[in-house]
Amino acid sequence: MPAAVTHLLLLLALVGGAPASAEVPLAQRIEAQLQQAVPGARFGLVVATEDSKEILAIAPEQRFVPASNTKLFTTAVAFAALSGLEAPDAEGGAAVRLDGRDVVLEGRGDARLSSAADCRTDCLAELADAVAARTRSVRNVVGDDSLFPDERWSPGMSWNNIPTPSGTGASALTVDDNELVLTVTPRRVGETPTIDGFAYFTIENRAITVASGETTLDFQRMPGSRAVRVTGTIAAGSKKHELRLGIDDPAHYAAWRLKGLLEARGLRVTGEVQVRHRPLSGFDDPSRRGTVAARLPQRPASLARLIPPPLAEDIAAINKVSQNLHSDLLLRRVGLRIGTGSIADGIAFVTSMLAKAGLARAHFDFADGSGMSTYNRVAPRGVVRFLGWTQAQAWGAAWRATLPIAGVDGTLDDRFKGTPLEGRLFAKTGTLNATSALSGFLVAKSGRTLIFSAFANDVPAGMSAVPALDAALIRIAAEN
Repeated sequence: MPAAVTHLLLLLALVGGAPASAEVPLAQRIEAQLQQAVPGARFGLVVATEDSKEILAIAPEQRFVPASNTKLFTTAVAFAALSGLEAPDAEGGAAVRLDGRDVVLEGRGDARLSSAADCRTDCLAELADAVAARTRSVRNVVGDDSLFPDERWSPGMSWNNIPTPSGTGASALTVDDNELVLTVTPRRVGETPTIDGFAYFTIENRAITVASGETTLDFQRMPGSRAVRVTGTIAAGSKKHELRLGIDDPAHYAAWRLKGLLEARGLRVTGEVQVRHRPLSGFDDPSRRGTVAARLPQRPASLARLIPPPLAEDIAAINKVSQNLHSDLLLRRVGLRIGTGSIADGIAFVTSMLAKAGLARAHFDFADGSGMSTYNRVAPRGVVRFLGWTQAQAWGAAWRATLPIAGVDGTLDDRFKGTPLEGRLFAKTGTLNATSALSGFLVAKSGRTLIFSAFANDVPAGMSAVPALDAALIRIAAEN
């Protein structure tokens, strides 16, 4: 049975599982429904009207791991802090220059630089062409990501996520989402499959082609290592399978890719791939905050520079598909407004925004911009207050339009289908170990818009809180 159908059946069972009673408050019925569905989990849920009247509150002041609900705050602060979001991203584009006989690839915080063969915009190949038009021989190819301090992972990032695209390193110099794709093709039964991809990693192929069955391919890579072990099975005659690996040193990988593009254009590279990082020490000092011009060193003129599409397009993608790397880079770009682009600088701007929104300081703590950090905490009441505040801002409607739509697109494309909330709920999802979250706006049966924030933490292994949370929201919408 398809997962979406199974989910819908669970929703219907949960919604119809307990009769409504005027004598039992809605909050009590919802809380009992949640606890019955997922025993042992810790739930938080607040629902309010657009004029800030709470109609339901379950553990409203408790602090929960928000997972990717963190992106609500990161994308909102970008609207609040950055100008010209609808214009081409002239500040963010990567650049290339010649430094003596070295070629330097300089990152400016752009999250969309691509080395794909079919790239049509924001292409690394364009920078390679600029170098090839100027010289036929270079020494070293240098990746420079010193615009941001070198803190590739946030505090609280789980080490087991680092080798994956979900936890790939964040850097001012990014290409191909800082991930590398390995394509696995089955061969004859009993043989190791073929593994194709850029030779950036050393591959130990322990996978096996089997006669039939599901593909169970996986990989292991220790953080800091470029040795990858591929294991599992793939059935003979089945389709090719992709494994996506995270990159630990994005600046090095970007320079390595540029080196390959230069050599493909006939240039002779006599040196090696190098990197220029900026140490974090001293650059996260609040006393250094001031104007960007006063803090950042003057850089030599570029040989060529790219201008990516508007940043607003990337912000929409961050919320729709929950792109972790782009969100973390967005927080660092916000951090350049008051500091040197560190995580701490970006969080300082978020903290200032939430103070203006009237949130109690106990309602939030953040350690990153994506929600991959297990140190992040929010209170449902604070999230609902924040969501309501955004709609009073000049940018509030544009920001809200970036949220996934239930049963329509993004990370909600297969949720709430066939229910009264299909196309009528607009919210950010969140998923992390033992954690599910959903916060945003919904249109109730009465036609009025409600603001909600729902969390499940400490979900027992092997269980999902998503059907229970969805069922609760359907019932709340039906009774309001």
